Amino acid sequence: MRIIFFLLCFSFSFIDCIAQEKWNLKTCVEYAMMNNVSVKQSDVQNQMAALTYQQSKYSVFPSANLGLNSAFNSGNNQDPTTFSKVTENYVSAGMQLQSSADIFNFFSKRATIASNYWELLAAQANVNKLKSDVALSTANAYLQVLLAKEQEHIASVQIEQTQFQLSNTKKLVNAGALPEINLVQLEAQLAVDSGNYISAKGNSEQLVLSLKSLMNIDASQPFDIETPPVESIPVETIADLQPDYVYQQALLNQPQQLYNEFKLKAAQKSKEASKANMYPSVTAFGNLSSNYLSFSKRPYYSKIVTGYQSTGLLADAGSGVYYDVQSPVYTNGEVLGYINPNSFGTQLGDNLRKSLGISVSVPLFNGLSAKTNLERSKLNIRMAELQKERDNSKLNQDIYQAYNAAVVSLQKYNASKKSVEANEKSYDFASKRYSIGSLSMFDLITSQNNLLRAKLENIISHFDYVFKMKVLEFYKGAGLKL
Repeated sequence: MRIIFFLLCFSFSFIDCIAQEKWNLKTCVEYAMMNNVSVKQSDVQNQMAALTYQQSKYSVFPSANLGLNSAFNSGNNQDPTTFSKVTENYVSAGMQLQSSADIFNFFSKRATIASNYWELLAAQANVNKLKSDVALSTANAYLQVLLAKEQEHIASVQIEQTQFQLSNTKKLVNAGALPEINLVQLEAQLAVDSGNYISAKGNSEQLVLSLKSLMNIDASQPFDIETPPVESIPVETIADLQPDYVYQQALLNQPQQLYNEFKLKAAQKSKEASKANMYPSVTAFGNLSSNYLSFSKRPYYSKIVTGYQSTGLLADAGSGVYYDVQSPVYTNGEVLGYINPNSFGTQLGDNLRKSLGISVSVPLFNGLSAKTNLERSKLNIRMAELQKERDNSKLNQDIYQAYNAAVVSLQKYNASKKSVEANEKSYDFASKRYSIGSLSMFDLITSQNNLLRAKLENIISHFDYVFKMKVLEFYKGAGLKL
């Protein structure tokens, strides 16, 4: 019992350690890609494409099928071994081995195999595309949580500053150096700051829930992320992410572009297969079969001539004389003995039948199905080309828009830094003037709020700039990293 108790305690402590472990961007992205339902569905489709490709490769080999049958027969039947009419109960069994192999028109299957191969690569690219979409969405949600936590931290610092001012002002009011209205204004400001902190904390928790939902994690499960300072997040320079260069790299690494390229090649090979189906095909075939018959012992009789009957033939006796040719009519006499069926092996050997041949199939008229399939394959190629052109154009537009957004975001971030510096100086001067009584509490609070807004705008613009740069890095093929 002690051992079981120890193991249970160890297991629960291990689970608790896992639950308390903080998630970084890499672990969040990997978990989201592994557990996203859409990714799982696309992976199933990828496995189906792999099976189709595997089956098409084996279709070039000769086919072989073995058939076995057994039946109980009663009444008037035909003996399957002697083909004579019998009226008895018997059990028959048979087996048949058939095989066929394509001799000509092999190019159709070869083109189909190539088409299925490119379809497989396209399915794999589609899985990667969905993973990339999930990764980008997860990274965005992760950065939003970081931003919310920074805003929550700024709000808490604001409360500490207001509480410090409130403590000092209370001493000065008690000493009669400041009017009581200053204390009331600071208490009102503390209430506002507390409300801002509660809102920031609630927004942070809501964004964490959104991130957990994207990762397919239960909302009740403990979850926390690493919060590296935004300044420590590596970002490439804007000069290294020029849109023309990023676009050329994206054409080579983005899953959507690879998917379109593979689908186009699959459509081209499908056209070759459709064209090959319009030519004659030659197939070799072979057949091996035998039968077995099991019956009760059959009597055989002596034959007694009971008369004659005309055969319908005439015999020329010469001089214009013809005689009707007749045959004797027999009836069964006494039983002379009984016939028993041969053994299973003997019958299979005696009744063995073999055939070997070649068949030729020439498509003449099949409701224009072959020609229609060929024309349809040409249209599929055109559709794939247009889809590729459309997605490449959209990718180019997205990259230029992302680059322009990154440039604007960088400019806003630089401006917000200057705004913070200016408001910090203004707040510092306001604090000194307030301490000597040359500034009202209202003006001090206004300066403090201006600094708070400047800091919030700065952190928002900083995270916005980082994310937009990460999008450009993602298009470039650098992946997602913090």
